[in-house]
Amino acid sequence: QVQLVESGGGLVQPGGSLRLSCITSGNIRDINAMGWYRQAPGKQRELVADMPSGGITYYADSVKGRFIISRDNAKNTVHLQMNSLKPEDTAVYYCSANLWVAGGLRDYWGQGTQVTVSS
Repeated sequence: QVQLVESGGGLVQPGGSLRLSCITSGNIRDINAMGWYRQAPGKQRELVADMPSGGITYYADSVKGRFIISRDNAKNTVHLQMNSLKPEDTAVYYCSANLWVAGGLRDYWGQGTQVTVSS
């Protein structure tokens, strides 16, 4: 059973920073891509950043220059360093992983972690 567990969310003032982490565990053969989505109240879930293996890292325009995604493949983890946070970054952030498992290529999600940017 594959699990994704996020950590690092919380309350931060505008202009502050947070670092989200996501640890993947289970019977994983390889990682195709890992990334982060977010969903604000009343809005659709949106892709924030994605880091495919051997591919081009993607950032949403709204976070370019402020957020940095990184992976530690040895530990099957992905991080999201969020700087210069704005109130509009407030959302539940979800880790996503596209993984090679015994049954083929599958998508997995974490449970979500709340990020609130407010003074």
